[in-house]
Amino acid sequence: MSEYEARTTRVTVNKKGEPIFSHLATHIEIADEAGGEFLTVKQCRDDGEQCITIDAGEEWSVLKLEIDKMFAVLKNK
Repeated sequence: MSEYEARTTRVTVNKKGEPIFSHLATHIEIADEAGGEFLTVKQCRDDGEQCITIDAGEEWSVLKLEIDKMFAVLKNK
C-alpha cells in the first residue's frame, strides 16, 4: 500500500469553453498557512487578482445564509 494519497485542493468554476486563466474564472482553493485550513475564492481581473478567505466554521454558515438571502431578493432573478 502506498504512503501517498491524492487530494483535490482547487476547483475552477468557469463558463463552458473559457480557459482557466479567463477573467470569468473563479478559483476555490483549500489553503493552510500553518494555522488550520481555510478556503480562498479568487478571480483574476485585468487590474489584478481579487481574493477573499473564508473560515470553515461559523463564518461560512453566516456568509452562506446572508448570500442566499441577498440572492432571494434580487429584482432580476
